[in-house]
Amino acid sequence: MRSFLYAIVEIIARIHSRLLELNDAYEYNFNDKELHFLIIGALGMAMILVVYPTFKWLARNNHVMVISWIYVFTLIIVITFAIEIGQRVTNTGVMEFADIMFGVLGFITMFIVFSALRGIYHLFQHLMGRGHRRERPERTERYEEWDD
Repeated sequence: MRSFLYAIVEIIARIHSRLLELNDAYEYNFNDKELHFLIIGALGMAMILVVYPTFKWLARNNHVMVISWIYVFTLIIVITFAIEIGQRVTNTGVMEFADIMFGVLGFITMFIVFSALRGIYHLFQHLMGRGHRRERPERTERYEEWDD
């Protein structure tokens, strides 16, 4: 785990050094806080430009469970990293990358079981004639403008 985190820190340090070199080379004279503001802001907006259309497409095509899974998976990653870093900082346990992997694997495994049970339930509903999906009403041009 330690070597993994050091590798990530090394990559971030190299990117940070390169950005500082660019800042000095072009004489922008941004301080560290201003660089964080600009770089993290730009990174966040780049991610929005990818995530928003993807989630919009998923929502339109009735894939809300996929959106939920992506959100929860992201939270699980953050929580497991926070637990391991907390163990390191407080010396209440051993910080190991394997703990993160097993935690994430636990979520994935339990989600697969949930998905299988959900699929069986929907199959049963369909076979019993109760599984009619509600049709989404057709959109009218009047409401198209509110889609965003």
